[in-house]
Amino acid sequence: MSAPMHQPRPDPPPYARISETKFWSSFHYAFSGIMYAVRTQPNMRVHLTVALAVLLATLFLRLDRIYLIAIVMTIVVVLALELVNTAIEAVVDLLTIAHHPLAKTAKDAAAGAVLIATAGAVVVGYLAFYQGIQQGGTRVYEAVAQVPANVVLVILAVSAILTIFAKVWVGRGSPLQGGAVSGHTALAFAASTGLALLFQRPLVAVLAYFVALLVGQSRVEARIHTIFEVAWGAVLGTLVALAVYVLVRPHLVL
Repeated sequence: MSAPMHQPRPDPPPYARISETKFWSSFHYAFSGIMYAVRTQPNMRVHLTVALAVLLATLFLRLDRIYLIAIVMTIVVVLALELVNTAIEAVVDLLTIAHHPLAKTAKDAAAGAVLIATAGAVVVGYLAFYQGIQQGGTRVYEAVAQVPANVVLVILAVSAILTIFAKVWVGRGSPLQGGAVSGHTALAFAASTGLALLFQRPLVAVLAYFVALLVGQSRVEARIHTIFEVAWGAVLGTLVALAVYVLVRPHLVL
């Protein structure tokens, strides 16, 4: 009887896993928490969807930078508190088996913190968008046109949110490595398309897309993503940048 043949060991990946590096592992675990909250908490998905709509509305109404800062900070506070609420609920469920009044108090208090932050976000949104609605016109439009950082910020934020939704929907890969859509490529092509449209100079566009292609090529070469996953990321980032630019420049004719 012949001896059993040993299966060849798979080659180790040509890159260091994020979870194996001390510096990047903290980001990996943080994004894992965000992905868990998006996957399991309906409120987190609602908050991200509202954040997406609000960021696009800031461009549509031509809000000044100070209002955009207030809105971004409010979105960050609401999302952060929702993550804290998710963490508290997980710890309470881990430590308690039977229904306990203190466990209910802990969950209710965490939910109340999110409710207060959400109510504050509504007030901030009203005060910020009131300026855009009442004073919309060429003055505010020219102010935003002189500050392209607002546009780039919204482009990157929208691309990141849609990438998270794509990863959660497919449920494959880790938060920072792998997955159905390459987040690095999506952000790279979103930024390069935004820069090309804002500056409208061939040299800027060529250099920006060259860097974006290098990002996509590095994800394929490291075998973190397939060519199709990188292509989907490039399409996602490019379409988001085009959509935001058309929203900001309504007179643009494609």
